[in-house]
Amino acid sequence: MKQRLWVVLGLLCISGCACETVSSGHGGIGFDSFGSGTQREPYGEGLHVLRPGKSLITYDLRVQEMKDELSVLSNNGLDLKVDSSVRYRVDPAKLFELHTQTGPRYADILIAPIARSEARKVFGRYAPEEIYSTKREQIEKEIQDEVTRALQGKHVVVEAILVRDVTLPAAIREAIADKLAEEQRSQKMRFTLDKERQEAERRQIEAEGIAKYQDIVRQGLTEEYLRFKGIEATEKLASSPNAKVVVVGGGSKGNLPLVYQVDGK
Repeated sequence: MKQRLWVVLGLLCISGCACETVSSGHGGIGFDSFGSGTQREPYGEGLHVLRPGKSLITYDLRVQEMKDELSVLSNNGLDLKVDSSVRYRVDPAKLFELHTQTGPRYADILIAPIARSEARKVFGRYAPEEIYSTKREQIEKEIQDEVTRALQGKHVVVEAILVRDVTLPAAIREAIADKLAEEQRSQKMRFTLDKERQEAERRQIEAEGIAKYQDIVRQGLTEEYLRFKGIEATEKLASSPNAKVVVVGGGSKGNLPLVYQVDGK
């Protein structure tokens, strides 16, 4: 088997043919110097035999990352240093168009300048403290949306924009830290006040409910009702087999009868 392979390779060398390998996660574009020029159909992964006059240019189709350091201005004109990165990939279905329209240096020609330009625009809408801490994720999304829009039809896909670090003057960092700490204290105080206000409202509602219940009970304690309950209690005592009772009172003014238990001795 090895002998046969060496024979084939020897024949290829004699005939002027060449072997090119397209690595995993890559794609290739062929060019025919003696024929049709750039070939539209890309080469997939694996070993390819190229006849004389043909060459192969490979593209990495995997997600790649481009890191950059930017000098940007915030909305109040403060100069900031930003470390960012762009994660991108080639659209495999548009490899021929990318190669013929831009070429292998597409990252330097397209992605880098567009990402820088759109990033500066977005950073210019925000205050230093928002860029430094509170709005970083929102800023990343806005930059990605703007870069994606600018690269539409350019045959590359932006997977993510990452703001890895923001460098501020020391005095500005301290001022931002103090401001954030004050905001946290204010939020905590508002939470405490809201909780106390809710507790006061709960107690007020509870007190109103108790007062309303007492009014209802008070209105229901009429002379007729009390007389009825007295008679009811007297009947229960009189019917008890364990005690003898004597009922005294219950005059015309509606006083309740007095019930005396008489000892059986």
